[in-house]
Amino acid sequence: MYIPAGYKKKTSKDDFGWHSRGKLPHLDSDAHTQFITFRLVDSVPQELVEKWRTEAKTEAAFRKKIETCLDSGLGKCWLGEPDIAEIVENSMKHFDGVRYDLHAWVIMPNHCHLTFTQYEGEHLSAIMHSIKSFTAQNANKELGRQGQFWQHESFDRYIRDARHFRAVVRYIEMNPVKARLCAKPEDWRFSSAFLPKD
Repeated sequence: MYIPAGYKKKTSKDDFGWHSRGKLPHLDSDAHTQFITFRLVDSVPQELVEKWRTEAKTEAAFRKKIETCLDSGLGKCWLGEPDIAEIVENSMKHFDGVRYDLHAWVIMPNHCHLTFTQYEGEHLSAIMHSIKSFTAQNANKELGRQGQFWQHESFDRYIRDARHFRAVVRYIEMNPVKARLCAKPEDWRFSSAFLPKD
């Protein structure tokens, strides 16, 4: 796992630094802005993930394959149901201004993107656990189902600078347009770009 200079490796759950909860590297560093993608359990077949992981020459190429697959709308797409998307939206907004500053977000039919700046002392894993566990429990109840709702690991990248931040916000808010779900970002109901029509 590549660890940039200046960051220490995390040695316990209370530490900040680089770590892995499986196959993906994560930077848990408070007061950093993070770009997170998390997806439904059935959104990308695991055998494809493993194949792409071994074939991809770079991390960016691997992420691109995943993103293209996600935008094709595989799986049950429970997040396409407004009641389920609203549960996720409310959960992401719940700790805005308390544990983090939420900058941009979108809920797609089978995955979500968000970017936020963690507050000092707040761990990325704890933030994501609270969002994913609350929404999984409530979405499963709403859907009348049991079992795993989200894929265990999330993709996260820390924001390097202002240019990277602007690119990430644009990517998040343009995702429904890119996936041909709407014509303009402000038309997508479950997004920070949404503008209600009077």
